[in-house]
Amino acid sequence: MHLTRRAFCLAAACFASPLAAQSIGHETGLPLPRFVSLKAGQANVRRGPGVEYRIDWRFVRRGMPLRVISEYENWRNVRDRDGEGGWIHFALLSGVRTVIIDGENARLHREPNIEAPLAAIAEVGVIAQLGECVDGWCQVETGGHDGWVRESGLWGLDQNLPE
Repeated sequence: MHLTRRAFCLAAACFASPLAAQSIGHETGLPLPRFVSLKAGQANVRRGPGVEYRIDWRFVRRGMPLRVISEYENWRNVRDRDGEGGWIHFALLSGVRTVIIDGENARLHREPNIEAPLAAIAEVGVIAQLGECVDGWCQVETGGHDGWVRESGLWGLDQNLPE
């Protein structure tokens, strides 16, 4: 009985280690998945992690938030808000956090309060630089305007990551 329990614990540890390792990028040591933004104005999206792989399409919006789901050497497997993606060289990505206005036009309030005066209205698809998030509101800046937007109207937040 004692030997069986020890074997079970050893087996559980062996199976748990790969699962735990999946949440940390093998190349960077950063969490996976995580958000980054497109540093370049244009980036080839490849079928695999290397220049020898076919280009499936290009991302062409500087600052676009992308979800990194895996890493291989200098390549990152990313997805956009529609779930489309592929492999991009890490040099084309930035750690600067951005979000996309999602769902409907977003009202940027001067304070994180629905009653606060409006600073601007951002259309769906607009990319904004992300500041802090507090109590369901996030501070964003876009087009020279800054304000607070409800989290539910944004894509690119940690809440948008699968558990």
